[in-house]
Amino acid sequence: MEITSETHSQHISKQFNHELEELKTHLMAMGGQVEKQVQDAIHALLEGDTRLAEEVCDNDQAVNDMQIKIDEECTRVLARRQPAASDLRLVLAVIRATSDLERIGDEASKIARNALALAEAGRGTPKGVIEVRHISEHVRKMVRDALTAFARFDTQLALSVAREDELVDNEYTTAMRSLMTFMMEDPRSISSILSVMWILRALERIGDHADNLAEYVVYLVKGLDIRHIDADKLDEAALKGKG
Repeated sequence: MEITSETHSQHISKQFNHELEELKTHLMAMGGQVEKQVQDAIHALLEGDTRLAEEVCDNDQAVNDMQIKIDEECTRVLARRQPAASDLRLVLAVIRATSDLERIGDEASKIARNALALAEAGRGTPKGVIEVRHISEHVRKMVRDALTAFARFDTQLALSVAREDELVDNEYTTAMRSLMTFMMEDPRSISSILSVMWILRALERIGDHADNLAEYVVYLVKGLDIRHIDADKLDEAALKGKG
């Protein structure tokens, strides 16, 4: 059965309805916190704001705690309600999504730590900042759209996130090649460029996790696993979902 945002409010048990809504609400809260972590990490890097970078690192534990809390809630729902069909898909999708959100938080912390390293080196604006700014805009939008798709059970928006991931991967590859050239031309820049490379790698991984979130939306709504389907076939696959 294909589900909509209304599907999980139709149980005889009002308490079960409430528990499922709480799972979604807490997942969205975690998503909002993680999205802010990414935004703050990028801002700290681009503006040289070491205080904000340290704050991002300090807040990583809060994201971890949110994951643990939501996982415990999911475990209780599974044990008490023994959900089936779309209800089970929702609980499983939430469990998977919290794992990817926690990892996005980890990547944001990596960006913040490298921002601190660059600030401590004090060598001015490093090579690759333009690429970082551009790719970061892409991945931040991917995370935001993936969370919106989850909240609305919007498979089309989810599929757009999956397609965006291929663009990010291509931009990442191009940026890394460019930075390798800079290092060969100026060995003195190796240290700072390596930090930028780690930042770009973290951004690329954030894009991958956002793509995973989008795939969970399609699984949740359609009951279809699209993890190993090429992006150019995703529209057709979603339309043929088992529902």
